[in-house]
Order: sequence, then structure tokens, then C-alpha cells
Amino acid sequence: MSPSIKHKLVPVAVVAVLAAAGYYAWAQLRPTGPGAGFASGNGRIEATEIDVATKFAGRVDDILVNEGDFVKAGQPLARMQIQTLEAQRDEARAQRQQALNAAASADAQVTVRESDKMAAQAVVAQRESELDAAQRRLARSETLTREGASSAQELDDDRARVRSAQAAVGAASAQVAAAQAAIDAARAQRVGARSAIAAVDATIARIEADISDSQLKAPRDGRVQFRVAQPGEVLGGGGKVLNLVDLSDVYMTFFLPETVAGKVALGSDVRIILDAAPAYVLPAKVSFVASTAQFTPKTVETASERQKLMFRIKAKIDPELLQKHLRQVKTGLPGMAWVKTDPGEEWPSELQVKLPE
Repeated sequence: MSPSIKHKLVPVAVVAVLAAAGYYAWAQLRPTGPGAGFASGNGRIEATEIDVATKFAGRVDDILVNEGDFVKAGQPLARMQIQTLEAQRDEARAQRQQALNAAASADAQVTVRESDKMAAQAVVAQRESELDAAQRRLARSETLTREGASSAQELDDDRARVRSAQAAVGAASAQVAAAQAAIDAARAQRVGARSAIAAVDATIARIEADISDSQLKAPRDGRVQFRVAQPGEVLGGGGKVLNLVDLSDVYMTFFLPETVAGKVALGSDVRIILDAAPAYVLPAKVSFVASTAQFTPKTVETASERQKLMFRIKAKIDPELLQKHLRQVKTGLPGMAWVKTDPGEEWPSELQVKLPE
């Protein structure tokens, strides 16, 4: 073998030795869960994801956060253009002023019609007084005529006056009825005008709610994972703008065989070791155990394991612990989850809780 070939093979051999040593060290450090009272499954760190989307179709005006930013509940994240909504609000406010003017006019009409009725009632009283006077005069004329002290012509005239006075009373009473009808109509117009004000107020409130919804706010504390849209883009109703991760709800989902899953209870202690940080052991609690089995997911590689039915287990990490190490939380990291199937067993030393400083 030539010296040049030997010179090239030496680094390759060194790399192979280092790789073998690294694998051996990893295999030694990787906990094996001694004893029949432990079970393990592999999975990935996950968290609740929230899509921040626009309620209405429109153009994105501005996005106020970047990927990776931590946000608080209620914090503005993005704004949609609202010029059209503002124009609609101004139009509705003008309509409200028109409705107010119409209501004021209706109030005035009611007052006028009530005055007309009072005047008509006064005319009725006057006509009734005239009728009473005519009837009294007729009675006297009838007496005088029977005694021969008055002519028949005067009696006929007095009878005509009574009939005329009765007709005048009827006409005045009709005017009162007409005035009352006019009052009822004016009051109906007033009710309609006030209803129009209430309708316009509701329209203004709806438009202002739409304007408020056009400012997209964080529904809860979290971290911005993706900016799905960019300023200037036109989105349809429900179009996604941002994707948040709720770091108060971080968990690992793993799978256990049917022979083991039945021994796992809600609230059971779990230990999680991430591939990216094998020196740390994270505590967690079982928060979910599937009630029905499913086939082993693709993450289990051996043919014998794929033939078994597996149950999905969810281990949730304590939110208080997450808050202490919030900026170190990463989703998508693979790792192993260990759970005790025998409550009487003690955690081995390699699975005792070890947290970063």
C-alpha cells in the first residue's frame, strides 16, 4: 500500500474510533429502566398550537411580532386594514343623526297633534253650549206658541237652530276623533324613529366590534412559531396570519403495549430524557391514557413491536417548571419517556430528576 493511501486512511480510522466511542458512551448513559416495574416509549416534545387568523377577508396592514417572540395574552400581534370599516362606521353615524332628527320631528308632531285635539275638544264644548242654549230657547218657544204668545215661524226657526247646533256638535266631535287618530299616527312615527336609532346603534356597535377584531391579539401566553402571512397580503375570512405555541401546555406523547398500558394510571410519575440533552431528567405526569388501542406508530422500528397493539399515553410537564425554563423549551425534540408500572418501585439513580441550572 502506498504511503499516500495510508495517509488518507488514518483520519478515517480515527473518525470511526471516535464514532464507536461516542455510541458506546451514549449507550452507557442511556437509561434502560431496570426491573419489570418500568416501561418506556419514544416520542417528541409537543405543545398546544394556536392559529391566529383574521375573522374577515381583507389586507394585512402590519405584523407586530417576529418568529420566536414571546407574547402575553391580549398583546396585539397584527393589524388588518380598516379603512372600509371606518367608512361604514362614519356612514352609520350619519344615519344615526338622521334618525335622531326624525325622532325629534316625530316628537314635535305628537305635540302638535295633541294641541289640535285640545282645540277640537274646546270647539266641542262650545258647540255643546250653543246646542244647550238652542234647546232651551226651543222649549220656551214651544210654550209660548201653545199659549198663542209666539208665532209658528219663530218656533220653526228655533227648531232649525237646535238641529244646526246638533250638527255643529257632531262635526266638532269628528274633529276630536280625527285629532286623536293624528296623535296615534304621530306616536307610531315616533316609535319607528326611535327603533331606527336603536338599529343604527346596533350597526355602529357591530362595525366597531369588527374594527376591534381587525386587531389580532394573542389569545394566551405563548411564543410565535411561524409568520404565515406578510404585510400587504390579502386574506380570506379565517386566513391564518401567525402560529403560536402555548408553552404552558407542553407534553410528550408516547405509546406502550397493551400489556403495560393497563397498569398506567392518570397522574402517574413520568421521567423524560431528551436526545438533545441526555444529562437531564425531566419530571412529568400522565395526563391522558387512550381508551382504545391502535397499531404501533412508525416510530417503533422492530417487526415484533409493530405486530402489537399500542395505547397512546400523554405525559404533561409541570407548567411551573416550564415557566422557570421558558426560553429553553423547544418543541419537536425527540426523546424517551419512562413510567413506573409498579408503584412500589423506586426510581433508579439514572432516572432521578436532574434539571438545568
